[in-house]
Amino acid sequence: QVQLVESGGGSVQPGGSLRLSCAASGFIFSNDGMKWYCQAPGKEREQVAEISESGRKTIYADPVKGRFTISRDNAKNTVYLQMNSLKPEDTAAYYCNVRRQMNNYWGQGTQVTVSS
Repeated sequence: QVQLVESGGGSVQPGGSLRLSCAASGFIFSNDGMKWYCQAPGKEREQVAEISESGRKTIYADPVKGRFTISRDNAKNTVYLQMNSLKPEDTAAYYCNVRRQMNNYWGQGTQVTVSS
């Protein structure tokens, strides 16, 4: 079965950096695009970034453009989210996502807290 396991969250000061990882299993990773979402308390889950199967195409939400970078290593079945210049408003739980055969799959999430 499809499994997504996120890691790398934590607490940082504004301006700091974190690198999130999402290890995937249960499907042919290189066949599917991957996405990162975030969900702040009391808010809906929002897409942050997505990456194509090959990694050559990426798309970012406007609030993170120029600060976050999504990448993937198909040999390791892992997708990453490098988060730089973090702001308090980036505080949220971050989830990786894959949509396969009309089904959405989610990891358990990893918490990112940006505070001084």
